[in-house]
Amino acid sequence: MKDVLYISLGLLAGTLSGMFGIGGGTILIPGLVFLAGMSQHEAQGTTLAIMLLPIGLLAVMRYYKSGHVHFHVAAFICVGFLLGGLLGANVAETIPNAVLKKVFAVFLMSVAAYTFFSK
Repeated sequence: MKDVLYISLGLLAGTLSGMFGIGGGTILIPGLVFLAGMSQHEAQGTTLAIMLLPIGLLAVMRYYKSGHVHFHVAAFICVGFLLGGLLGANVAETIPNAVLKKVFAVFLMSVAAYTFFSK
């Protein structure tokens, strides 16, 4: 039964990622914590693991056909993401789960407030 939940979360995250460019941090992590009962650390690690596969390939192909992909920018971001992911994982592993959940919540609220109030 959990597999259906995981597929449903993936479908939701994939759909919203294709629509808005979001997914892991805003859909999968809360879903895995609240619906699947994972710890914050488990949810973050699992969400990062899905990025190892070409999960966004079809969405990228669609955006590329419309001229909306800058591969040179993506390549540079990948380098930073690779190094930043290691740095962030090292920092997150030192933070207790309850504190990490609160920091994550503040991050999401900040992004939501900025998005809501910006022009």
